[in-house]
Parts: sequence; structure tokens; C-alpha cells
Amino acid sequence: MAATVRHAQREDVPAILSLIRELADYEHALSSVEATEAKLLSTIAFAPSSSSSTDASELTSPTKPARCLVLTSPDDGAVVGIALYFYNYSTWRARPGIYLEDLYVKQSERKKGYGKRLLVELAKEVVAMQGGRLEWAVLKWNEPSIKFYESIGAQMMNEWVGMRVDGDGLTKLAGLLD
Repeated sequence: MAATVRHAQREDVPAILSLIRELADYEHALSSVEATEAKLLSTIAFAPSSSSSTDASELTSPTKPARCLVLTSPDDGAVVGIALYFYNYSTWRARPGIYLEDLYVKQSERKKGYGKRLLVELAKEVVAMQGGRLEWAVLKWNEPSIKFYESIGAQMMNEWVGMRVDGDGLTKLAGLLD
């Protein structure tokens, strides 16, 4: 039996949070995690539960912008990988795309093609919506991931520098012209 990739359902939230925490620990930033089950439930657009009477997935919105793919183990059905993402837009191409916020596969489940499986599913979604690109960021020190991404055709964007405003800086910027 093969691993399964599907859109996350509300009942997957404890496993998603656990994997987010594992990823943060791997990136030496566990103390920075503010995510909780309640916050994930209110900000991710989920697929219907298998026990649900509806076939409709929750819609993304400004307050619920994220989607999540989960990869389940063929052995016991446990969630062992996630791809948390949201839709973006290219002004130059005038086309939608996907920004992969986090990709993570449990340490014990690596080297089984699971990360590639998740990326392939995201690429299929971009192609299906006639999108322009799938993009993400990777920490400079994370050589194993960089090599993996390059092996599947991803290219480093050396000409771009990431910028961010958060915390007190975000509040200050929001009031800059008041």
C-alpha cells in the first residue's frame, strides 16, 4: 500500500501542529511557535471530514488564507508529512500561483519520496489552475533541502532578498501616517 496525499481535514490539526513544532525544532526556532490547534482551526481552509455530509471544502479568505496537504503513512495511516500553502499572484504574468509556506516530513519517514510526492501534488494544482509558479523559501544553512529542491528542478532566486515586517514593527508601520 502506498502513502496517501490529501487535503487536510479538521481532525488532522493535532498532527499538523505536532509536525509544525518538529519543523520549528529542526530550524532551531521552537520557542518562536505561536501556533495552537485553535489558531490552525481558524486559519486553514479544510477539506470536509470523511464523516461529513458535505463534499465542499472550506473556502480560503483573508482570515482563512491557508490550505494544507497531508501525507499519511501506508503502515498506519498516521500523518507523517505536510505541505502548508496559500495562493499568490504574479503581476507580470497575470496568473495565480502557490506559495509553499512549510514542507515537512518526519525525520523517521525521510528518503521515501514523501517530500517529492507533496511537491508534485502542489505542482499539479498550479498546473490545473493554469498558474504561473510554485515558490517557497529555504533557510540558507539547510543544505540537504537546497540540494533536494535543486534535484527536482527548483532554482535559487539569488537576485531577490526576502523582506518582512512583523510584531511591533507591523503595528508601527500600520500607524505610520496616523
